Amino acid sequence: KFEFCSARDACTYMISNLGKMAEDDLVAKTEDRASSASVSNDVLPAHHTTKEADASDTKVVDGNTQTETTALLNNSAQQPQEPMAESKTPGRLKQICACPPQGILARMITYGAAVVLIWAMVWSITGQECLPGGNLFGILFLFFFAVMGGKLMGLIKLPGLPPLPPLLGMLLVGFLLRNIPSVSDLIQIDMKWSAALRSIALAIILARAGLGLDPKALKKLKAVCLRLSFGPCVTEACIAAVLSHFLMHLPWTWGFLLGFVLGAVSPAVVVPSMLILQAGGYGVDKGVPTLLMAAGSFDDILAITGFNTCLGIAFSTGSTLFSVLRGLLEVTIGIAAGGLLGIFVRYFPSKDQVSIVWKRAFFLVGLSVFAVFCTVNLGFPGSGGLCTIVLAFLAGLSWSDEKKEVEKIIGVAWEIFQPFLFGLIGAEISVVSLRPETVGLCVATLSIAVVIRIIATFLLVSFAGFELKEKIFIALAWIPKATVQAAIGSLALDTARIHQDQTLEQYGLDVLTVAFLAILITAPIGALIIGLAGPRLLHKADAGRDNDDGHERTEEIDISGRV
Repeated sequence: KFEFCSARDACTYMISNLGKMAEDDLVAKTEDRASSASVSNDVLPAHHTTKEADASDTKVVDGNTQTETTALLNNSAQQPQEPMAESKTPGRLKQICACPPQGILARMITYGAAVVLIWAMVWSITGQECLPGGNLFGILFLFFFAVMGGKLMGLIKLPGLPPLPPLLGMLLVGFLLRNIPSVSDLIQIDMKWSAALRSIALAIILARAGLGLDPKALKKLKAVCLRLSFGPCVTEACIAAVLSHFLMHLPWTWGFLLGFVLGAVSPAVVVPSMLILQAGGYGVDKGVPTLLMAAGSFDDILAITGFNTCLGIAFSTGSTLFSVLRGLLEVTIGIAAGGLLGIFVRYFPSKDQVSIVWKRAFFLVGLSVFAVFCTVNLGFPGSGGLCTIVLAFLAGLSWSDEKKEVEKIIGVAWEIFQPFLFGLIGAEISVVSLRPETVGLCVATLSIAVVIRIIATFLLVSFAGFELKEKIFIALAWIPKATVQAAIGSLALDTARIHQDQTLEQYGLDVLTVAFLAILITAPIGALIIGLAGPRLLHKADAGRDNDDGHERTEEIDISGRV
């Protein structure tokens, strides 16, 4: 018992000593902090660290309680920051004038050296082909200046408006390089190379379109979204076919071919503009931006399908019934071939392989390019586009998580070939070969077809729960034309050159001229109309509304079209 009591007393003594030591340390730390704060503060005197300072620590300034700590923060915040701002400018000058260079100057030198290095490597391999007047020189020259034109066009930004599409700058660069006499003599691009590069760009954009199709939206597609996907495109195609037949004297088959070229809306212009409006909350409560983006993708697929069908009919020989049956045969061949290739890509490469995303992207791009070129060589030019779309769509169904990664790689490929596509389209248009009456008839056909499309779109979205201003905006938002027109606008001309028929080549040149004017006129005007009309015609969502509920409501409206 004596031993137990002694042990208990010893433990009690130790615990009490530890508590006193902790209290002493806490008091010492508090005094150190108070003394350091008083020394660092130029306003408060040193003797305020005593009990009198504790009583005056709490002050009322402008109705708010201010402690000693907040006073220190306020004094530091009120100190002028001008010397820091002024010191940034000399720092930037030092960065620009540094040796070795840094910043913008270093990037300019790097990009310039990269361009020269690429040209030097190609010249060392090909020799004369990479000198002025050679084929490779013209291709590289066009590519680099098209990229620069796109960058410059992207820098043109107006307050409150979406930026102009870079493809417009690429198109203008190609047009200027073709029609400036001193420059056009140095740039000579072989027609076969030009057609091949445009076909590769077509295969890539069709693969992106196939991957972009949403199977869930396809299952739920109905009401206004279904009408917007098919109605305006078919209406504009029919009106353009009639106008081109009587005004431009094109055959009916070529008239409908031109109509489906014009019937597609440009995702390169509409999608960025809709995303800007969606980020600002305009039209989100009724799902207008999402509705236009979803229906626009199906509109493009319909236009490409109709174009490929008319292309097969236009270059078939025989009776009208035989031409129609051949066109349907090409559609069937394209769907069947795309289905088989899509099933193959779904399982090969297998999921247990390394770098599966890169392998899938390689197979998708390779098979798409093969389908476009092979069908032309086999005499079925209308089957390649459908084959590529079906192939990409079926392949994307089973990729789930890797689909977005594959889309990123395909997007990089598109960024590389986009300057080729739009630059070469612009280079195909020669001012010398254009007749004023031809340009006038092309502009008249385009203008009337676009106006009727706007009216048809307005009627198709009626009785869908939208207000009058929203109907007007939806009708105006589908004016821009660019990507699909550039992708398929020159395909008829290239096919006519293969057949070596002067009459068909003239028809193909007329189609390409209308496509060029459509891009040049509607792309910037459409982007400006969307940017100006969106905030004025669409309701802005309330800031306090729950985001999750807003997203769910938007998804319901953009699929079913009901408010």
